[in-house]
Amino acid sequence: MFSHVIFRQRPGVTFGLAAGLILVAGCSQAESTDTPQVVKALEAQGLTIVQEFDVSGDLRGFAGVAGDQPIAVYVTSDGKAIVGTRLDAQGQSVDAATLQDLVAKPMSEKTWAQLEAATWVLDGDADAPRVVYTFSDASCPYCHRFWEAARPWVDSGKVQLRHLFVGVIKADSPAKAAAILEAPDPSAALLENEKNFAQGGITPAKGVSNNVQKILDENQMLMHANGFRGTPGIIVQQSDGLIRKFNGMPQPGQLVEVLGSRE
Repeated sequence: MFSHVIFRQRPGVTFGLAAGLILVAGCSQAESTDTPQVVKALEAQGLTIVQEFDVSGDLRGFAGVAGDQPIAVYVTSDGKAIVGTRLDAQGQSVDAATLQDLVAKPMSEKTWAQLEAATWVLDGDADAPRVVYTFSDASCPYCHRFWEAARPWVDSGKVQLRHLFVGVIKADSPAKAAAILEAPDPSAALLENEKNFAQGGITPAKGVSNNVQKILDENQMLMHANGFRGTPGIIVQQSDGLIRKFNGMPQPGQLVEVLGSRE
C-alpha cells in the first residue's frame, strides 16, 4: 500500500497539532462507516471535517479544514491518523483535486456570497468585470495607497473596488466611516475622503449611529473570519472560482494579480 505513496507535511496547520504528526487513537476502527476516534480527537482540537472521500487500499481519507486551510486526514487500519499530503511516485499530490472540490471551492463560494451580502461602498463602474473586495479604514494610509494604485484599472472601467469599512485605525475612524456610509452618495463621499486624504480626509460625522456601528462590527467580524487583522485586507476571485487573499498593501509586482491585466 505504501510502496508508491509518500506523505508530505502540510505547512501552516495550527489546530493544535504539528502537521504530519501521526496520532494513535484510543481504539481501533469498529466499522468503516463510523467516524474514527482519532478524527473525533482532531475535531476536538479545532479541525473541521467536511466529508470522507475514497482512498484506495486500507486507508480512509477525510477532507477537512483548519482555519481556512484545506487539509486531508488519512486514517490507517489500526486507527492512527496521518495529517498531510499524499504524493505519487512523481512527487505530485494525489488528492489535491479532491480537496479543491470538497473543501476549497465550497469555502470560496461561501466567502464570496458573504462578501456580496455585506455592506460595502462601490468605487468604480458597477458593470466593471473584475470585482475586488477590500476591508478598508477611512484613516488607513495603506488603504489610501491601494486606492491610488488601483486608479488606472478603476478609471478604465476594468475593475470595481468594493470597500467594506471598519473603524480600527484611529479614534475618528468610525465617525469617518459614518460620514461615508450615511452620505447621500457614499461613493462620492469615499472619493472625497481619498482625494483629500493628505489634508485629513472627509470630515467625521458628529456621531456614529447604531446602524453604522452594526455595519462596522459585522465587517470587522467578517474581516477577522477571513484571517485579516489589519487593513487593507483584499479578496479577489480567480478564474477557477477560488478566492485569493492579500494581507496589506500589495507589492508592485502583485498589483496585476489583484487587479488583473491592464491591457
